Amino acid sequence: MTDPFTILVAARDEEARIGATVTALRAQFPAADIVVADDGSRDGTAAAARAAGARVLTLPRLGKGQALSLAEREIAAGPLLLSDADVAGDLRTLPESTADVAVAAFAERRGGGFGIAKRAARALVKARSGFEAREPLSGQRTLSPAARAACFPLAPGFGCEVRCTIDAVRAGLAVEEVTIPLTHRPTDRDLGGFVHRGRQLLHAALACGPLAPNHRGLRLPLVGSVISAFDPAVAPVAALGLADDLWSGPERGFRAHVRSGPTTGTLKLVGIPAYALLRTRSLSAAALVALAANALNQLDTRPGRALKAFLLAAAALRIRPRAIWGGVLLAPYDLREMTMLGDAGANALGAVLGFSSVANFGVRGRWLAIGALAGLTVLGERRSLGRLIEQTPILRELDAMGRVQ
Repeated sequence: MTDPFTILVAARDEEARIGATVTALRAQFPAADIVVADDGSRDGTAAAARAAGARVLTLPRLGKGQALSLAEREIAAGPLLLSDADVAGDLRTLPESTADVAVAAFAERRGGGFGIAKRAARALVKARSGFEAREPLSGQRTLSPAARAACFPLAPGFGCEVRCTIDAVRAGLAVEEVTIPLTHRPTDRDLGGFVHRGRQLLHAALACGPLAPNHRGLRLPLVGSVISAFDPAVAPVAALGLADDLWSGPERGFRAHVRSGPTTGTLKLVGIPAYALLRTRSLSAAALVALAANALNQLDTRPGRALKAFLLAAAALRIRPRAIWGGVLLAPYDLREMTMLGDAGANALGAVLGFSSVANFGVRGRWLAIGALAGLTVLGERRSLGRLIEQTPILRELDAMGRVQ
């Protein structure tokens, strides 16, 4: 990597170390632009980085992969060197690699746990790409312009490095590990260390599943199908939603799908009511389930919005479906933009409400609900439901609760 490059450092609450890291990087690469992606630090990280000569991008507190992805949009095109905020050592041999992705492998390891997270990450990289990685979790790596295009936006959290390697290999790019004498802040075999490594393992596993862009353009794991583990009755609905998540085109809304002919969206439009009709043997029940699934899907445009609507609707209807526990489990990850429901989760939650309403409503109640949901569908076709929520003070406040702004 001989062209001028940018050094991008993700940092959160690294006031004590970021200055030394930036100073060392500036000494090693005097011609490079050093940018610190401040992941919502609550200490003096930003000030310390600026004092050492770095450009600082202040970002919402989302996670390592999200911070790097948001910052990468704001820097110049060309080769990129990623570095952790607490690393110490000479990285100058890393950009000398001719590979599209060059990953720093530590010459000597200090501290750490029992190696479970690293072995699991190696196995995940091997399973998804065939690449034998020694250091699948290393945050020190160079990326060519082609690798930037293939790997960004990165997977969220501590899964970013694992998915970066997988995406590069699957794109047919060269990946090389370079042994370098580096050190960084070790995590010990204590509670804090085990929690950190547990998060690494979870994030790596999530990063290796299907990903999709959210409203910020971040690539997040699609985990909504887990709802069907709590309520297997909606598993076919979740499967139809997942198909739309993975293979949908640009079409949005009922009219757009109808005009486009056969799409994964039209498959949902036909498949969800057909499944509900097969299960209930009732046209009104099929219509109610399909409209409820669509209503939750229309609301799933911001983190936590569909989940909140589901929980409020369940409380209003005085129902306690098992899927509530799935919603409670996913809520923190959805709100913090670590994962997303996708169509699989939103449609499944709506179907849960629909089937529960069928069981609790009489004929008149069903048709009233169908009328209300049909009206909501029409409104969503003509105007943005999200915009209406954001323009209504009470709904806006409720919608924003718990979400990273």
